[in-house]
Amino acid sequence: MTTTTASRPVAPVVHRPNVVAVGTIVWLGSEVMFFAGLFAIYFTLRSTSPELWEAQTSLLNVPYSLVNTIILVLSSVTCQFGVFAAERLQARATGKWYQVGKWGMVEWFFLTYAMGAVFIVGQVYEYVTLVNEGIALNSDAYGSAFYLTTGFHGLHVTGGLIAFLLVIGRAFAVKNFGHKEATSAIVVSYYWHFVDVVWIGLFLVIYVLK
Repeated sequence: MTTTTASRPVAPVVHRPNVVAVGTIVWLGSEVMFFAGLFAIYFTLRSTSPELWEAQTSLLNVPYSLVNTIILVLSSVTCQFGVFAAERLQARATGKWYQVGKWGMVEWFFLTYAMGAVFIVGQVYEYVTLVNEGIALNSDAYGSAFYLTTGFHGLHVTGGLIAFLLVIGRAFAVKNFGHKEATSAIVVSYYWHFVDVVWIGLFLVIYVLK
């Protein structure tokens, strides 16, 4: 005699978005509004003092800032390679340090951190040069607008550098690099790409559209 077993209906698999990733995107949306306010302040002050803007922007070293910008933009590329490694759950390199194709998330994020640090150092050097040329935070409307917009962006880049160190440290601390650690890397990449895009906008407005 044969018996038949009634098959239970299989519940559909629901793929819910990651809460941390969604929260980060929402927070970045608020940051967009923050920087939009800074852009508005810059354009408002510029419209009231066009002669001042014409005189002060001539002191900007555009080629130097362009090189600094390229370094920051390229850091987004290295950051994304780190994300690719994190998504395949590869925290560390599987070969020699010079075998770039075998790098893990840690190596790519270290390189991204170094490039971001170079950008910050370059920005500080530019500040020192401009102050020596008479453009300070309290010198005039242009100085206030310039340091306010670029300075707040520099603080955001510094925050991203700290986040990279935390993610790298977490990769060393855990025994098994899993999806939770990979999610942290992905979230930090969202933030880093955001600050890079914002800087491209700032560069075009401040250094190109004189």
